[in-house]
Amino acid sequence: MVDGLVAQGFSARSACRTVALNRSTYIKHLRGELSIRAIRRRIVADYDVMIHGQSGGTYGWRRIRAELLDEYEMIVNRKLIKAVMREQRIAGVPRIKIFRNPLADKRVDADLVKRLFTTDGPNRLWLTDVTEHPTREGKVYCCVVLDCFARTAVGRSFSTINDTALVSRAVSQAHHSRERDGATVMHSDHGANFTSWGFSENLRQWELTASLGSVGDCFDNAAMETFWGRMQTELLDRKRTWQTVIELVTAMNGWLDFYNGKRRHSYTGYMSPDAYEVLWNDISNPLPFT
Repeated sequence: MVDGLVAQGFSARSACRTVALNRSTYIKHLRGELSIRAIRRRIVADYDVMIHGQSGGTYGWRRIRAELLDEYEMIVNRKLIKAVMREQRIAGVPRIKIFRNPLADKRVDADLVKRLFTTDGPNRLWLTDVTEHPTREGKVYCCVVLDCFARTAVGRSFSTINDTALVSRAVSQAHHSRERDGATVMHSDHGANFTSWGFSENLRQWELTASLGSVGDCFDNAAMETFWGRMQTELLDRKRTWQTVIELVTAMNGWLDFYNGKRRHSYTGYMSPDAYEVLWNDISNPLPFT
């Protein structure tokens, strides 16, 4: 990295200061006096910075470590990764800690999930919810349908109006984007959108089984709340003001694409949701021997 800055016309002193590298270490590098350990540390640092940048500045040491192993076949100790991240002044985006009352237990008969957000395959259990975020032009409402198996966002829709049409579009998109061969439960909270006649009719049209958590209890849709928390910290809160509706919708769409196809999820063993589903399909449907 220092060599690249020097090649661009920066002085060696300025380049070393920029990347927080001791100048004597760089001089030893020029003389070919770096040890194997020091060279390895510099290589790890370059990859850490690159991976962190590709994640939009959101990855912490766990996801960087998983990326190094999976994409570059590099086995790196967590202590080295954490030390290098401190040196490079990079860090993952921390999760927002929200206090939840563990004594709240207001389940209803329509709740088919009972807070068990795990399944043995895709398209068994879908979750949905709506979040909102302001811009200078007004609020943007985003509805996402989440497949619990790999935490894949299988449907999405955006609007400046929080109505039944918003959530129905997301469900319809989820239906058309997936190949379902069995029953699918659609779980949501008791919001007016999800208890409306239009939403219920949409579920019946696509042969989805409705499930409702209790009123005012975040535990009954906890996996969805966690998903929104990650979007909030990794995207929405990282910009003080969003100027236009189009700007925010474009950013949300980009983050959702990154989330499905690239972002490493702790629930799936630090694989992306798409990669986890591909692996499951390969294991479940092995090619016949020829």
